[in-house]
Amino acid sequence: MSRYYIDCRDHPGDVKCTVALAADTKEELLEAVVEHGRSVHGYEDTPEFRNQIMQGMKEGTPPINQAV
Repeated sequence: MSRYYIDCRDHPGDVKCTVALAADTKEELLEAVVEHGRSVHGYEDTPEFRNQIMQGMKEGTPPINQAV
């Protein structure tokens, strides 16, 4: 079974965030990232935001070390 992840370090913004979220399904990851994006980064839950999240998902697990 594959895992999917999104790492905030790959998406620089106003908030220097080092959180990486992973899940077994894209749907579960999508919901977690939407909630994180809303509560930490101030994004609105829109179809465009959800589409960006889906496009940014990677298969596997986030790297342990990454330049920030």
